Amino acid sequence: MAAGAALADEYSDVAQLTRDGKFSDAMAKADSFLSGKPRDPQMRFLKGIAQRDAGRTADAISTFTRLSEDFPELPEPYNNLGVLYADQNQIDKARAALEMAIRTNPSYSTAHENLGDVYAKLSSAAYSKALQIDGSSNAVSPKLALIRQILAPNAAKAAAIAPVAPLKGTALVPPAAPVPPAAAPEAPSKAAAPQPKPAPEPTAAPAAAPKPAPDSAAAKEAETAVQNWVSAWSAKDVKTYLGAYAKEFTPAGKLSRSEWESERRSRIEGKAKIAVRIEGLQIVVDGSKATAKFRQDYRANGIAISSRKTLEMVKHGDGWKIVRESVGA
Repeated sequence: MAAGAALADEYSDVAQLTRDGKFSDAMAKADSFLSGKPRDPQMRFLKGIAQRDAGRTADAISTFTRLSEDFPELPEPYNNLGVLYADQNQIDKARAALEMAIRTNPSYSTAHENLGDVYAKLSSAAYSKALQIDGSSNAVSPKLALIRQILAPNAAKAAAIAPVAPLKGTALVPPAAPVPPAAAPEAPSKAAAPQPKPAPEPTAAPAAAPKPAPDSAAAKEAETAVQNWVSAWSAKDVKTYLGAYAKEFTPAGKLSRSEWESERRSRIEGKAKIAVRIEGLQIVVDGSKATAKFRQDYRANGIAISSRKTLEMVKHGDGWKIVRESVGA
């Protein structure tokens, strides 16, 4: 509890210095904190905001880019990258970043609003170009006027599509609420009068017994493989965790397989405690291939992340192995 309060104070101090316009002090305090905890996502996020408000746009873009690479489950860095790119009129990059934020968290309303503004700007540019080519068009002018009217209230934002709000609390993304246990069926009241059973319909044909799905056994094996992967991750059993990935697994980004394994080992072993829980697991089997989709709740070292995840798997002689892993799919 004391450690958590101390961290909250550190975050609050940096955020307050930024709000007071003391950007150099805010960045210095953030750097001091990060010298001991260089991977802390919350402080890195707050540093990026201080850089952005100080006018150091290139540094802020670099900070949010690295943060999105290290924590691709978080939508906030992608959203703020979209805002920064829009500030620089790099609309295509802004759109790509905001779409990533929405893919990571489809219910992130701020990113949806920002993306709408980006599309409005793209529409304005396209209609303007159309008028340059054919100034006699009577259909384009009303559309352009409407788009400009939509964008007009945003002019006071000084080219920023939306304010870059700091994260709330120490959890970048709140974990999904636990699913309450199903209520037990109510026993019939002893005082209730028995209800007469409806007479059977003589013309009704008996329902055919459902046939087991041909891939039910394979789906069960794939489900077991996913659960074993979750258990190994939670237990910090790196050998079993890495063993869940096929030899042909290709890491995201530009990492080689050996670099990815080294990074995963460092991240897992560097955590004091890890808790991973999945829910809503759905598995589709197609021959020797399977796709598993679920919501994943991850907790470690004061960070709570909830995200959707997809695992693409193939059947090997010793079971199902992961060949591709994606977040937000």
